[in-house]
Amino acid sequence: MDPQPTAATRPIQLKIADDIRMWIESGELRPGDELPTLGEIMERWACSMNSARGAVSLLKSQGLITAGRGKAPRVRVPPARVVRSSERHQAEKDLARRPERERSSVGEAETNLGMSIQEQEFTTKYATIEADESLAAALNVATGDAILRRTYKSIDPHSGRLLSFSTSYIPVGIVSGNPDLLDEQKEPWPGGTMHQLSTVGVEVMQIVDEVTGRMPTTVEAQAWGLTEGIPLLFCRRISLDANDRIVEISDAEYPADRTELRFITPLRPWRKKRQVTHKEDQK
Repeated sequence: MDPQPTAATRPIQLKIADDIRMWIESGELRPGDELPTLGEIMERWACSMNSARGAVSLLKSQGLITAGRGKAPRVRVPPARVVRSSERHQAEKDLARRPERERSSVGEAETNLGMSIQEQEFTTKYATIEADESLAAALNVATGDAILRRTYKSIDPHSGRLLSFSTSYIPVGIVSGNPDLLDEQKEPWPGGTMHQLSTVGVEVMQIVDEVTGRMPTTVEAQAWGLTEGIPLLFCRRISLDANDRIVEISDAEYPADRTELRFITPLRPWRKKRQVTHKEDQK
């Protein structure tokens, strides 16, 4: 969409914010460039200090600029983007059949973040919980059934900000045949969940990804280092076996300004139509 002002009658602070936004969208102002000062805004648009500050606040709420106490507002520099593709599900399944040396060298840290797990502060926490009504319905189990909840967190040691965060839920009955799968000290597991499930005879045959979004809480915004106006994406991955039994649910969150969700859907070809002869067509 070409840069365009907000429709309908606009208060002066919205007109100012619109004008600056269109400079950003057209490339007249580039990432990292300083915005006009409050004094320059007041002079250019013949407005009050409150209106100038209101315009800057609107730009900040749209996630277009960064500004803080004692810092000049600048056009926001987009963070490095991470691609999360549905193609990785097959890659993870294939990896589960490879030797441990190969499995241990490739994981979500390498595929999603482009960095080794040694470069992160990686933590895992396991707990056995009882399924509440919501979780029981999602996993198709009875309320009160034992569920293994696994929480994974990676932090950038340099900035202290989150790199990844997810929570996995597996019915304990599915994995109880291998005690190692109930031990958080075994993490990070070479080959991940696909390989873990394979040790108890479970093969994942289908994965469903569900994506929603909302604005972050102040705690979430601080943990991820989000600027104002940037939402979080919430991705639920549902893994099913050959009998359509749900074997795991994994909930992960991703900042919308640095995540690209890419869904690859192979389509089966149509069956070829049988050639119809002229005589058959006459009937």
